[in-house]
Amino acid sequence: MMANNSSNSSSNDHNDSAQDANASIKGNHNPAGHDDAATVPALHPQAADRHVQALGAEIMKLEGRVMVRYAGTVDAAGLHVPYDLVPGDGVLAKTGKWRNMGPDKQLQLVQERVTPLAIEKLHRTVCQFVSRLAEEARDYRLDPMTFLQALAVKESSVPFDQVFDRIEQRLEHAIERQQEQIHAERTRESINLAEYPASFDMARRLPRRFIAVLGPTNSGKTHEAMEALARAKTGVYLAPLRLLALENYERLAATEHNGEPIKVSLVTGEERRLVEGATHVASTVEMLDTQTRVDVAVIDEIQMLGDRDRGAAWTAAVCGAPATTVYLVGAPEARKAIEALARRLDCPLEIRLLKRKAPLAMEANAVRKLRNLRRGDAVIAFSRRDVLMWRDLITETGLSVATIYGNLSPEVRRAQAARFRDGSADIVVGTDAIAMGLNLPIQRVVMTTSSKYNGYEEEELSAALAKQIAGRAGRFGVHEEGFVAGYDEQTHYVMRSLLQEKVPPVPALGFSVAPTLEHLNRIASVTGEQALSKLLKRFEHNIDVPDGFFTPRITEEQSERALWLDTLPMPLADKFTLSLVPISSRIPLLHEAWQQWARAVARGKPSALPSQHITDHRRNLQEVEDDCKLYSAYAWLSYRNPELFPHGEEAQQRARDASETIDRILQSQNAAMRRRTRNRAA
Repeated sequence: MMANNSSNSSSNDHNDSAQDANASIKGNHNPAGHDDAATVPALHPQAADRHVQALGAEIMKLEGRVMVRYAGTVDAAGLHVPYDLVPGDGVLAKTGKWRNMGPDKQLQLVQERVTPLAIEKLHRTVCQFVSRLAEEARDYRLDPMTFLQALAVKESSVPFDQVFDRIEQRLEHAIERQQEQIHAERTRESINLAEYPASFDMARRLPRRFIAVLGPTNSGKTHEAMEALARAKTGVYLAPLRLLALENYERLAATEHNGEPIKVSLVTGEERRLVEGATHVASTVEMLDTQTRVDVAVIDEIQMLGDRDRGAAWTAAVCGAPATTVYLVGAPEARKAIEALARRLDCPLEIRLLKRKAPLAMEANAVRKLRNLRRGDAVIAFSRRDVLMWRDLITETGLSVATIYGNLSPEVRRAQAARFRDGSADIVVGTDAIAMGLNLPIQRVVMTTSSKYNGYEEEELSAALAKQIAGRAGRFGVHEEGFVAGYDEQTHYVMRSLLQEKVPPVPALGFSVAPTLEHLNRIASVTGEQALSKLLKRFEHNIDVPDGFFTPRITEEQSERALWLDTLPMPLADKFTLSLVPISSRIPLLHEAWQQWARAVARGKPSALPSQHITDHRRNLQEVEDDCKLYSAYAWLSYRNPELFPHGEEAQQRARDASETIDRILQSQNAAMRRRTRNRAA
């Protein structure tokens, strides 16, 4: 009853206001010149408020604006839901403008907008929204009132449809979170990394034993393991680099077993040299055949277990090498990691620790000047640009130079190294590429810097890398002693400190495991997800890692490529393969070629080799190097999808041709620099 009386009172106030308004409009006219005429009655200042209140609404000032709000309650979907909302045309004016309008215009505006019909329309709209949202929330076993209570919050001046949108977004996010939790749990149930070694059936069935041959550079560790491999009836050598695989392929091919040359095949990502009846294989570590049993496997540079980007390949090799005897060859700091893996895999372990065969010493002083360089030196820089700069500076002194850096193909690096070995080049200038796999007669290593760009910033060399580079000096059987020096005083001081520093051990926990296509298909089957980027994230964050002994690892480059590949319509298997192509995304020409290949795969169309330019002598060294990388990447794809990349053999030949061209350019540049030096001297 009180509510009705209040309503009647409001109604009477409204009628009075309306009569006052009519009076002001229809009042006596005051002719000009009649000062004593009656004045027009003014509207009550709250006339607009009274009109709105009479209809059960409210005028509010919020966020610098004046608005009308409709309040009420809907009964729908078994819910009793209050609301307090601004209709679509409920914002009346900015506060200052509203104040200046005056009571008559304020009343006129609200009479136009605030009507029983408008209030009823909003009520029906809210009722429909509540019913729809409640149904959707209950489908996912969520409490709809968790979201619908926001209808009664006077939080802003936004119209009701925006409030609806916000509520729907909150529900959508809640559903996504719920689905994410479900999919994460299903992913954990589908892959347990504690069971990772069991995925290698052949290795699991064999009575394997490990022999770790550990020592510093120039200790003969690789020689010992390769001798054992050559004596075995069957075997495989696993290398960190194509260059090392190639060198040991040739080494095995030149070795006899029981009076007969060993038949050996070469298998890398970009190249296959398959020999009929081969008993041995030289391979890059990523290309390990886990299904073909052999007597001996040699896994080189075993300390790479700790490498963030490539360590997963060494984890797979140790767990999956199908050999009764597995040699683990590398630096002493890998010992604890090897011992932990052997225990986990229940494999007997023998450790052989070797010492350096020739002593290594720091020079008393820094080199300081170019004229203090001498034959047999290796000058180390850490970028292609700096290597070529030092080459030119040294050549101007009259010394001949061999050049080695990472962007060169294995064939070019070998050719340049051969010139240094046979004395055609006095000095070798290179990056840390010389630290792994090249046997060079270096007497002294000269460091031009003690820092290296890590992809983000310049940072000081690690003690492990400094020792690996420095250890190349003093080749056993060639020099009685090796020496190390910095070119400048600061570098000399830092190198002395790094060589005295103890190298931290490779962690004995958290061995990297990379996703396989089988892993991703398993996750896809339990989650319904098909986007490569999301599957990779699920592998990295959601699979079961009970004790952290094995850890999922995704490279940043693969993750970035996956996002782009997901924009193309192609099967997961094709996306996964393309995400692994060994081609630099930082070089525009190569990245563009990779994208073109991916688009062609999505359309199911074969990709032709790009036009050949290497015969054009006007092309510079960088361009031919890029050509070589491009052809090698095409060959890599050809082995995995020959139908869409049908010119694999031609790509390999072009890569070899490009390598020869690069070698000729390097020789030509060296010769030209030496001629200019002689001419200036004359």
